[in-house]
Amino acid sequence: MLWSMTGFGEARHESQRLSLSFEVRAVNNRYLKVSVRAPDPYHLLEGEIEKVVRKLVKRGTLQIQLRCDKPPTLDDFRINSVALASYVKQIRQVAADLDLADGGQALLAQVLSLPGVVPEAGAAGHAIYDDWPLLEKTLEHALANLNRMRQEEGQAMALELIELRLAIVRRLETIRQRVPHVVASFRDRLFERVKGLLKELDVKLDQNDLIRETSLYAERSDIAEEIVRLGTHLDHFQEIVQKDNDSPGRKLEFVTQEMGREANTIGSKASDVVISREVVEIKGTLEKIRELIQNVE
Repeated sequence: MLWSMTGFGEARHESQRLSLSFEVRAVNNRYLKVSVRAPDPYHLLEGEIEKVVRKLVKRGTLQIQLRCDKPPTLDDFRINSVALASYVKQIRQVAADLDLADGGQALLAQVLSLPGVVPEAGAAGHAIYDDWPLLEKTLEHALANLNRMRQEEGQAMALELIELRLAIVRRLETIRQRVPHVVASFRDRLFERVKGLLKELDVKLDQNDLIRETSLYAERSDIAEEIVRLGTHLDHFQEIVQKDNDSPGRKLEFVTQEMGREANTIGSKASDVVISREVVEIKGTLEKIRELIQNVE
């Protein structure tokens, strides 16, 4: 079964404690690349998010957008009373030692900006790991929706690839039936051409020479092996499309490349208009296949 590398999936969660949503967009890529956009401090979970993605997606570029709204609580606004008391005590002591006129009130007004009195936003980062089980579950739902879309598109791609393969099979069969006529046609053309030339010189044509030249041509233009190999590749292609679940995209790329190589060899060895025309059509169909499988996982 084929899976497309493009798709979209989203999932949401709403509760009094936390409101969040995941949006996942996927496009094609030879490898797996994960890009995460998340508000502070949830961007710290990028590594955990990528681990979840790698369990469910093998190839493609995934852009993940996390939106999170957490209503503030009393615990979000705390002052470090120990640090505050220490700073106040030290400021008053310095004011007394220096005999400051205002008793250090100007310094006391700045005490909240001193390090450690009011925890920085990043200091609450440890709390995001308490939210992670809920985020992970929502992310998995978003990825499941993404994969559902990728699977549906992959099924449509598989049907189209099978139709394109059948088109090549029909072209190859035409070539196979044409092969016996190619040598006979060359023999007749050679005979008529040589006979016309020798008639002017009043020289008889040696049948052994004609047979030898025809045999040499048949050997040079023999495409039976290429036809067999191309047929084998077509069978393998169908098997991958219909049954293979282990990185079929990469395998289809390789098999398509091999089919193109055999088609080129057939076209170069068989000096026949009919075969050349069929080869051109096969190569055009292979190009359509290449464009499709660029989007197969």
